[in-house]
Amino acid sequence: MGELGISVYPEHTDLKRNFEYIKKAAKLGYSRLFTSLLEIKGSKEDVLEKFKAVIDFANELNFKTIIDINPTLFKQLGIGYDDLSFFKKLGVWGIRLDLGFTGLEEALMTRNPYDLKIEVNMSTGTNYLENIMSYSPKTENLLGCHNFYPQAYTGLSESFVEKYSQLFKKYSLNTAAFVSSNSATVGPWPVQDGLPTIEEDRQRQIELQVEHLKSFGLIDDVIIGNAFATDEELEVVARSFFSAHPVLQVELAETISNVEREAVLDMVHLYRGDTSEYLLRDQNTRVKFKDTSIKAHDTHDIKCGDLIMVNDNYGQYSGEMQIALLDIKNDGRRNVIGKVLESNLFLLKKIKPWSTFLLN
Repeated sequence: MGELGISVYPEHTDLKRNFEYIKKAAKLGYSRLFTSLLEIKGSKEDVLEKFKAVIDFANELNFKTIIDINPTLFKQLGIGYDDLSFFKKLGVWGIRLDLGFTGLEEALMTRNPYDLKIEVNMSTGTNYLENIMSYSPKTENLLGCHNFYPQAYTGLSESFVEKYSQLFKKYSLNTAAFVSSNSATVGPWPVQDGLPTIEEDRQRQIELQVEHLKSFGLIDDVIIGNAFATDEELEVVARSFFSAHPVLQVELAETISNVEREAVLDMVHLYRGDTSEYLLRDQNTRVKFKDTSIKAHDTHDIKCGDLIMVNDNYGQYSGEMQIALLDIKNDGRRNVIGKVLESNLFLLKKIKPWSTFLLN
């Protein structure tokens, strides 16, 4: 299990609100904090004082703070890659290089005497990581994190995230990516249309964005990119992230029986390995309800995403819960007892044979 994170932007918000936000998140199990120091406007001392106050508060609650920087900021602050004492004094757990150096500098930075983590940009689309690895970095201090994308239609594709995340996993490096609150408005820049890593996630409910990143099996840490997520969003993100199983949201038919409701909502479902292109078959419900009568009802034709309970008319298969992967005809031996919400159908395609999942 990776770590769950939030983001704060002290130069754009008051300290009290940042403190309250961090405190709420800590109670829900969040443990990573992202912030950005990509540009400093006004008094450098005043800006850094606000950042240090937030970082110190987060440290008291056992957060691991990563601060986003680039080579230009190194020059502005008069810092060399061979001396990271400034960041040690600032109190951060590590630094994220939004733009990198040549590879040699990154490798040398991982060997800093403070064991500060060096998080590199996973979204460059180049052989950047291979170049860093060629200089023998201290891999315990090397992390990866994808970008977020404030501008609509500029986020990453699924295939890109998968390809470049696999490169980092090849070296067993920790990975991270961003989801976006649907109500938050604060980011590092004044204009933003949300801050997700994947473009498809931009308009999705935030818990579905979390499920999406988890579905790759390649992303360790999930961070809410914008501030301030609502209390409800913080809660549903934590619930999704820490769940041992993927969760699909469903709508149940009004005519569903108590037994069928129990089968849907109260069980951990297991996708049978001998797969069909038409139906996802649950391995578990038929065993539990083998001695229970399932009367026929709602036996109309079946649409993709429909929840199905095989009824008594199908003999030994009675009690088996299924989910339709394609539209199919119904001959009266299957009860349609609900459906996976349309917004969740993309997750249905990501459940793999012999894996478990929950319906909620």
